[in-house]
Amino acid sequence: MASINFIGGEKGGVGKSVVARLLAQYFIDKGRAFTGFDTDRSHTSFTRFYADYAAPVVVDSYEGLDHIAGVYEEPPEVGPLPHVVVDLAAQTAAPLARWIHDSDLVALMASMGVSVNFWHVADAGKDSVELLDRLVATYGAGPNYIVVKNMGRGTDFSQLEASSALKKAQAMGGHVITLAQLHEASMRKIDRQNASFWAAGHTSSGPDALGLLERQRVKTWLKNAYASLDTLPLGA
Repeated sequence: MASINFIGGEKGGVGKSVVARLLAQYFIDKGRAFTGFDTDRSHTSFTRFYADYAAPVVVDSYEGLDHIAGVYEEPPEVGPLPHVVVDLAAQTAAPLARWIHDSDLVALMASMGVSVNFWHVADAGKDSVELLDRLVATYGAGPNYIVVKNMGRGTDFSQLEASSALKKAQAMGGHVITLAQLHEASMRKIDRQNASFWAAGHTSSGPDALGLLERQRVKTWLKNAYASLDTLPLGA
């Protein structure tokens, strides 16, 4: 199966774009075709780092959002359907929900062999718990829920782990993964380079190039993250 992956969390600053970039690098390294969409008009960070794969999309109109599903308008002549990665800006939940419900997107994609995955990138705060509860209440059974405990945005996720929101998501087959923090100084260098995670781990020249052990830590971080991604419903 192919998959449409909505990388959300609704709040700003929880690490949505980092997860979108990680998933993009995962598909590249696994040799899986994918298309990316960036909904953040102020930062366009997904497009910055994976410009060959991602394009901006406007969530304020159905015409803009239709481009996401339009990837499947004409199936490829050879090979499987591509995956889609959508980096959602903060405060996009309402227009996205209207579009998904009015288009009956989850059922349509299922009929085409495409799973719909809602990624909830969470920090350690109470807001992330409440927003997860709202996400599950909005879509119910049907899509896949993937909760990402982002250790780069907190370490005590006890509120989330004990919440009824998480239990509801898991009762519907939801998945929970933990994303370790990549060393902050290294991430700043990667961001200044506008580099993909692969480039950051393999480039040794330039003013913001990572040192030997920094590059090794990026490779180790990716390896461990990929082991978690391998457990998710991301098709082939």
